[in-house]
Amino acid sequence: MLMNPASSDIELPAIAAFAANARRPEPTGALLSADWRAPFNGGKAHRTNSVAHPQFARRSADGADCRVEISSADVVSSRTVISDGIVAEVVQAAGHDKFEFRFRAPMHLLVVYEQGTRRDGDTFVEGLPRSKLRDFGRRLTLVPAGREYLEWHAPRTFARLMFVYLDPAKLQVPFNAGITDVTFVAKLFFEDATLLGTALKLMRSLESPNLENWRYLEALGIVLAHELVRFHEGTPRAEPQLRGGLAGWQQRIVTAHIEAHLGEPVPLATLAELSRLSPCYFCRAFKLSFGMPPHRYHIDRRIEHAKGLLATRAHSVTDVGLTVGYSETSSFTAAFRKATGLTPSAYQRSLG
Repeated sequence: MLMNPASSDIELPAIAAFAANARRPEPTGALLSADWRAPFNGGKAHRTNSVAHPQFARRSADGADCRVEISSADVVSSRTVISDGIVAEVVQAAGHDKFEFRFRAPMHLLVVYEQGTRRDGDTFVEGLPRSKLRDFGRRLTLVPAGREYLEWHAPRTFARLMFVYLDPAKLQVPFNAGITDVTFVAKLFFEDATLLGTALKLMRSLESPNLENWRYLEALGIVLAHELVRFHEGTPRAEPQLRGGLAGWQQRIVTAHIEAHLGEPVPLATLAELSRLSPCYFCRAFKLSFGMPPHRYHIDRRIEHAKGLLATRAHSVTDVGLTVGYSETSSFTAAFRKATGLTPSAYQRSLG
């Protein structure tokens, strides 16, 4: 962790790797307020771009101008298109010089502060009082589309955060179905354990140099967007429709949640709550929609994910089992054999 100059606990390798292929950014489309201090003379941040999966490559230019302007050569960032309508940018302040952020665009912006403290600074979201909070770690800031966001730091310690850009038009169709009267409200340095937990999981997944598991990243993005919608006014009120199973929006959020928690237990009550149904009703509706109960679906998705990991030959059978939620190799082997007719090792050999 990069601390103050007097500290010896400085993790420069991670920062160096993060910025290895960095480049200077293209001009942004941020509309900036004239009522703000002059930009620092530290230059622009070093930024890289990627997409979680080739299917999003053609969309990577969408909203390219809708990104936070970062003023400081000591800041590096990596921007990834998670899915259609969701872009995440992990930002690290690698030095002790002042840096600032500026943004106004037709995109919602969620700022996730993983860690950091500042000697001095100021954060402003249009419509809210300014804040000079010094210790902003594990906080969140929400900037609704069209609002101005301005922030500067004289850092005391290493600062690490993530910008999540959400296209309101895309939110309305895939994520917001069944939810009425949702208006995003500006919030500055707020706390919410559920939102933060999902956001940090996404942030850490993006750090991996291997973005092959794009379905997992996409699922985390969908879950984060849904949790952000539910955080605001308006909740889905599902009409009984057992004859047709789960509604489209219910299927999307439930499967995304399962995909994002393949290595963890997924309580039936949690899935039912996400769907706004009673556990009993949800279980019957899920089986109508997917032809199997939620528990079986979860196991099937674990096995499919395990197949992908085994195919890369980059992980041991034990590690793959742990990744998909099996603490004992014997349990993983038994579940894998039951689903495929082969042991994990035999499956690897069958791939040639």
